[in-house]
Formats: sequence, C-alpha cells, structure tokens
Amino acid sequence: MGNWTPNPAALVPGLHFVATPIGAARDITLRALDILARADVLAAEDTRTLRHLMEIHGVALNGRPVLAYHDHNGDQMRPRLLEALKAGKSVAYASEAGTPLVADPGYQLARAAIDAGLTVLAAPGPSALLCALSVSGLPTDRFFFAGFLPNKSIARRSTLRDLAQVPGSLIFYESPRRIEACLRDMIESLGGDRQAALCRELTKRFEEVTRGSLAELAQSVAGRDIKGEIVVVVDRAHPVAANAATVEEALRQALKTLSKKDAATQVSEAFGLPRREVYQLALSLGADTQGDDA
Repeated sequence: MGNWTPNPAALVPGLHFVATPIGAARDITLRALDILARADVLAAEDTRTLRHLMEIHGVALNGRPVLAYHDHNGDQMRPRLLEALKAGKSVAYASEAGTPLVADPGYQLARAAIDAGLTVLAAPGPSALLCALSVSGLPTDRFFFAGFLPNKSIARRSTLRDLAQVPGSLIFYESPRRIEACLRDMIESLGGDRQAALCRELTKRFEEVTRGSLAELAQSVAGRDIKGEIVVVVDRAHPVAANAATVEEALRQALKTLSKKDAATQVSEAFGLPRREVYQLALSLGADTQGDDA
C-alpha cells in the first residue's frame, strides 16, 4: 500500500464494520488497514477473501482469530462475537466486497450489538452501488437501492411495477446468469425507452459500462456469455403526456398480462390519472381484452 504503516494507537472497543475493495485491492482505506491490523477479533463473510486482502497489504494476523460470519451460520456465530464485544474487545467485520450491511449478512450482527447497548462503528469505503451511480451518467440527486430482485419473473415484475414511479434513479444488483431475463422484465414493467446503465466488474480488469435504453441494453447482452458482478442503474420515470388514445393503448398493452385492477393501477400511476377513471376505461374495453380481476 505504499506509505501505510500501522497506527500504534489502541483501537476503540466495539464492533467495527470495515468496507473492503469491490475489485482493485488498492481501494482499501488507510483507516480500514489500521482497524484490520489492530482489532482483537476479525470476522468476515468470506475469510479467504479477507486473509488474501490482508496479505496483499502486509497486515499480519499475529495469532488473532479470523471467524466466518455469513447467512448460514449467523445464529451460531452472533453470540460468540457479542460475547467478545461484551468482554471489551474490538471486533472488525468485513464483507466479501464493498460496504458491510449493504446486500450483506452483517445487518443482524449490527442490530444485535445495538440492542445490547454495544458500540458500533463504521470505516467507510468502496461501494458498488455508489460506484455504479457515479459512472452511469444518470441523475444522482435522488436514488433508490433495491438490491437483488426476486428470482421468479412474476415476482420480479411485480416488484419492478412497485418501483416504477420512484422519483429517483433505481439501482439493482444482478447475477450474470439472470441479467437477460431481468432486463426483459424491466422492459415489460418500466418501459423499453427508460434510460439505464449496465455496470459490470467495476474497478476490475474487465470493467465494462454500457449505457442506453433498457431495450438497447437487453440487445447488448443477448446471447452473450456474461460473467462478473453486475449493477444496473435505471433512470427515474419522466412525465408522459396523456391523451385519450395514448392512455387507451397503454391500458390495452397492460391488460395483455395483468388483471383489470392491476392494469388500471399501473396505467394511472404512469400518467398521473385517477385510478377509478382508468379502471372504468378498462371495464369499458370489455371483450377486447383478456384481463380479469383474478
């Protein structure tokens, strides 16, 4: 890390959440290295990743325990970590990559420590969602982090419809094996013209940022063997000029896959119209549509 030397000052007892690089190892902060060098107990979502990071930067373990804490062992490991904290020790927790507690199992540990009246501190640093937002070219004044969308398409589309009118940029984490299906559902629920950015392998050797409409992004990944961590940033909805023909056409399209009630809700929110009026229009379309109230 160049000119980093361990800070000799004692570390404050408590639970220290340490942000770690999402790719480039040199993105670690000096304070994060100090905490990793001085904590009495080290905990990590992936102990191998943490050990490797410490080796890169010359941070010695000196016999200190490195404990795994993840979704599958949290119930068993939390009492052990809380016991160390209650004994006045300093505990450093690092996520596998990025900022702890953001799409990370550390939340329950933080909540348990706070409920026990223990000190909880954070060493800020790398964050995939903020990195993606920075390079997306989309508005940054307001944003909503939605994490990972549901695995099933029906649930995914429902979640996306709930987010469609959020007045800020939407940020999602996604896996490479689901990205094609995810983009298709985004087109269906948010509209293919919505501007977006697909950010892959941020800060790593094969970093790639693709910008365009959701329809263009879907075309860019079609048939490709996509690898690496992905963040998708989607622009907020913009006001749509409403006229009778536009509203009716949007409603007809929505009724192809939604019930009359759900279609009316989606279209009324998209155009800023009273839901009752749109629902009455859906009823009047009658036999021309397939939607029902199930």
